[in-house]
Amino acid sequence: MNGLEILAPAGGMECIYPAVRAGADAVYIGASGFSARSSAHNFDKEEMKQAVRYCHENGTAVHLACNTIIHDDEMDAAMQLIAYACEIGVDALIMQDLGLIDLVRRSAPSMPIHGSTQLSVHTRKGVEYLHRMGLTRAVLSRELSRDEIREIAKDCPIELEVFVHGALCMSVSGQCYFSAMLGSRSGNRGSCAQPCRLPFSVKGGTGHDLSLKDLSVIGHLRELQEMGIASAKIEGRMKRPEYVAAAVRACREGLDNGSVSEETDTILRSVFSRSGFTDGYYEGRTGVDMFGIRSKENVEAADSKVFARVHEWYKNERQHIPVDFALQLREGEHIRLSARDADGNTAAAEGDVPQKALKTPIDRLRCEKSLAKTGGTPFVMRRLDCEIDEGLMVPASALNGLRVQCLTEIAQKRSELRPVPFHAAAKQTVGNGTGKQPDRYRVRLTDDQIPDVFLDSELLYVPLTLSDQKLRRLQERGFRLALDVPRGLFCIEQIVFERLQQIQKRCGIEAVLANNVAVLEMARELRMDVHGGFGLNIANTEALYHLQKMGVLDCEVSFELTLEQIAALGRIMPIGILSAGRLPLMLTRNCPAQNDGRGCKHCKSAPLLRDRKGVDFPMQCYGACTEILNSVPLHMADRRREMKGIDFEVLRFSVENMVEKGEKYQVFRQNSTPKDSYTRGLYYRGVE
Repeated sequence: MNGLEILAPAGGMECIYPAVRAGADAVYIGASGFSARSSAHNFDKEEMKQAVRYCHENGTAVHLACNTIIHDDEMDAAMQLIAYACEIGVDALIMQDLGLIDLVRRSAPSMPIHGSTQLSVHTRKGVEYLHRMGLTRAVLSRELSRDEIREIAKDCPIELEVFVHGALCMSVSGQCYFSAMLGSRSGNRGSCAQPCRLPFSVKGGTGHDLSLKDLSVIGHLRELQEMGIASAKIEGRMKRPEYVAAAVRACREGLDNGSVSEETDTILRSVFSRSGFTDGYYEGRTGVDMFGIRSKENVEAADSKVFARVHEWYKNERQHIPVDFALQLREGEHIRLSARDADGNTAAAEGDVPQKALKTPIDRLRCEKSLAKTGGTPFVMRRLDCEIDEGLMVPASALNGLRVQCLTEIAQKRSELRPVPFHAAAKQTVGNGTGKQPDRYRVRLTDDQIPDVFLDSELLYVPLTLSDQKLRRLQERGFRLALDVPRGLFCIEQIVFERLQQIQKRCGIEAVLANNVAVLEMARELRMDVHGGFGLNIANTEALYHLQKMGVLDCEVSFELTLEQIAALGRIMPIGILSAGRLPLMLTRNCPAQNDGRGCKHCKSAPLLRDRKGVDFPMQCYGACTEILNSVPLHMADRRREMKGIDFEVLRFSVENMVEKGEKYQVFRQNSTPKDSYTRGLYYRGVE
């Protein structure tokens, strides 16, 4: 692919036509299952095939989004979908689940796989990990600045895709559990209920301090192209056809002309916005100016006149595929017309023998006029080679008929399905519900205020921001340490990497907790022991198998799984669960607490985010991001008898002081029930 691809969303067939006709180079669609936009119409098998045929006829690629985490009992159905996608020749798969990716790479090695933004890749080492997995493209996190994108793109081993227009999630994609915890509708499973659009507020904030304006960096497309970005992605598989057409047209104008016309810009803002657009992340800015909601004025702007104008933009096919014609008009021989498109597809047609001209003989100009009438098709005549004997007459209708025959044949060839080889690889054996109960404990902490009662835990996850002196002091007290690397590594990856090297050398700590694939890559380069964290969203046996192959020692599985689902996982490696502490609901680069206008320095303790019912959610910064924590802690210690197939439990401390840590740890170790409010999380109710 040359240049910057414009990649459009299509939630159903009704969006395919406007996307293609407005100028998209590729579209991404979702099937009826395993799509991160399950509320969109999505495509059944016949519609998928129809979309592939139409798009390929029009020179547009089709990417299938299969970008949710998969449970073991869904793996066969997911692979059947992938097999069908290969059968009809989709051009690429967009995927999140590490286990499914691994299985597809073994089953269809020639199928391009794009790492979904749900994989939370936002650094160079994250991209390098996807390359090592065999992926051909990484869809980068939306929160990156132009300088960060440029740095990742420099001599990048795989293609990069960047979101350029559409809704902004408050959380880094793949790291949001808010909807799951509040209503069992998992964003990682395509069922997000968008609770962030409801009133959540910090003191002195906007009143909607989780609702960001829509992203738009269409004015920077040429800059992205110069960086070497492969694809400009428009968000919106749940949006109307008019939105798709307007966004694609704006991108097409921005890329081809260097600017967007006033009319197109006005219509783009009218069809959908939340108090306007923002390019804050791209420009390296965060803060209150990026927040907005869908107002009454925004809704009323999308009126029938706007939609009628947009319909004009995509009522006809876009003529952009060049075709070369060769015409032979010989005395006494049948008329011959042949055609070749830019991809090498050919067609030929033969007509009647031309007659002697009684008046004006046919010439090249009249032939060009007839053959250039390619309206209603995606083709445009690029060149005509003519061999015309003198004094002949041919009706325009004859040339028109030959043109139609040739273009119809070429269109048919372009729309033919081109299967991708697929041979189902053997899956890993799923467990049979082992009766093993957890007998080991690990503790995750945010500081060095650690009571002695924690000495009976097998491992402490401590922040790598602790000084060498504090780390050595903990070692001297008898604690075994692993370094908790931040999930959000925006702009600090090299600093983190160098800090890991320092700690290795000065303190001899050789273990890390990895909640992002970039950390897996760091640990490999530094030859450190790796413990997988919940941020990897491990939810099936194949994913555990993948981590084992990559050298991971053990892993916390997703806390969106039920205890029953966890018990059924294959015994690939030791697994653990988060068993106590405030669960992280969001990971955001745009801290809501800054909306009060006072900045970060005034935070002496965890600031609070309050919902419309008066419930408070504490927030805590680590690395380059802020975690929004659940309003009440998780507690599972008194349900240990119901835990099967689990090797260790993790206690996740965050906002607790030293006394509270000790008290809660004692309650946990005694299998007691806490006096204060708590939650069982999702271990019984699960997610959609």
